[in-house]
Amino acid sequence: MSRHFLEGGSIGLHRFALFTSFCTAFLIFVGGLVTSTESGLAVPDWPLSYGMFFPPMVGGIFYEHGHRMVAAFVGFLTVILTIWTCATEKRAWVRRLSVAAFFAVLTQGILGGLTVIYLLPTAISMTHACLAQTFFCLVVSLALFTSPGWKNGLPSVTDKSAGIGLPALCGLTTAAIYLQLILGALMRHTDSGLAIPDFPLAFGRIIPPFNSPNIAIHFAHRLGATIVTGTIIWTFSRIAREFKSYRMLFRPALTMFALVVVQLTLGALTVLTAKSVVPTTAHVATGAVILGTSVVLTLRAFGMSGHEWKPGRARQSGI
Repeated sequence: MSRHFLEGGSIGLHRFALFTSFCTAFLIFVGGLVTSTESGLAVPDWPLSYGMFFPPMVGGIFYEHGHRMVAAFVGFLTVILTIWTCATEKRAWVRRLSVAAFFAVLTQGILGGLTVIYLLPTAISMTHACLAQTFFCLVVSLALFTSPGWKNGLPSVTDKSAGIGLPALCGLTTAAIYLQLILGALMRHTDSGLAIPDFPLAFGRIIPPFNSPNIAIHFAHRLGATIVTGTIIWTFSRIAREFKSYRMLFRPALTMFALVVVQLTLGALTVLTAKSVVPTTAHVATGAVILGTSVVLTLRAFGMSGHEWKPGRARQSGI
């Protein structure tokens, strides 16, 4: 094991960050179950549940209180991750990133409580959903930055394209995915998921009649899906053509391409099954995994193209 890796902390920190990332993805899936089963107000009080730590796990309480238990566990993991990172990590910006993750999960818990106290207001519910994706990106980034591959130095690549650079293209794809997830949250929390009841057409047309805001929100989400699919295909084809020999780029690009096919299928099934719980919830979770994969790809693209964090200090320290 190289000196550079030993100086930055242990492999244990990376594995713990990775474990926290997987648990966060599971938390997003469980949160999607709460929405899909309409269990958001199955427990009317907060932070306790019917005045208890462990209420009877029946009906919607199983989903809502189960969500709280998983969220508490992820919060606990984040506290450990932040303390561990701040105690062992020599790179100040990584320590600051772990602190940001801690405050993100703390804010997320408060927002979760407010959604119950104020009876699921759209603004708070949407913020809660979007912050969940942001927090997921933070812990995924920590898992990447503490990995041996990153800390021992990424291989350099030469981008010969005359058009948009690979890091910029990957960043554009990540931004498009995140905006699409915001639209998805808006659609779920305004009850617009079945505002257009058919697929792939919309009321038998390509462009539906915009008779209500819900139809406009739903159709915007479909347009967003088209844009995201286009950017992912663009990114994958670019990497497959120019950087296929670099596994650190090709593998996440291929994964993202495969996942978007799954995601489009789940989106169609969500409509065609009238928001059946399984495809609807899987659609939410898969969206988060696509975002996390795109974040990893984007950070690697920047790192392998010579874009470093704190360039002067990084070169001096050998990071």
